Amino acid sequence: MSRNRHAWVMPVSVLLALVFGLLPLTPALQPYRPYWLALVVAYWVIEDPDHRGLGFAFVVGLLGDLSFGGLLGEQALRLVVMAYILQRFRARLRFFPMSQQALAIGGLLLNDRILVAVLHGALQLPPAPRAIWFAPLVGMLLWVPLNLVLDAARQGGWRRR
Repeated sequence: MSRNRHAWVMPVSVLLALVFGLLPLTPALQPYRPYWLALVVAYWVIEDPDHRGLGFAFVVGLLGDLSFGGLLGEQALRLVVMAYILQRFRARLRFFPMSQQALAIGGLLLNDRILVAVLHGALQLPPAPRAIWFAPLVGMLLWVPLNLVLDAARQGGWRRR
């Protein structure tokens, strides 16, 4: 019953991740933007593996591709790779302390940047600015607060008392 009562949390979190990804930033801050969709997908793959997996990551990635423009399927591929790695190591990762989880998420976000560099190199697209390599660090720092907020919303921690 609690699952149905808080079913709104997942679609709202994905929608907010899309909105945060579309918010305009100054050109100097743009490369430091965290990959919000990856953080939200990582949360749901870790916390609800029976219902959120590779298909979920693919659909969210396609939504990201359509929202942000760029190569159709690029974000879908990136999120599916990340979700696969998370599924593989979920049993261990789930019980890490939050600080170690944040480091693991930072490593996954760094892996995502490497995948982007390889894809853009293979397709002979112009390289991204060097500052984008700091975005995984920003995402890693945001993992703990994002996890706490989504946990509270999913478990009904904001109920009126």
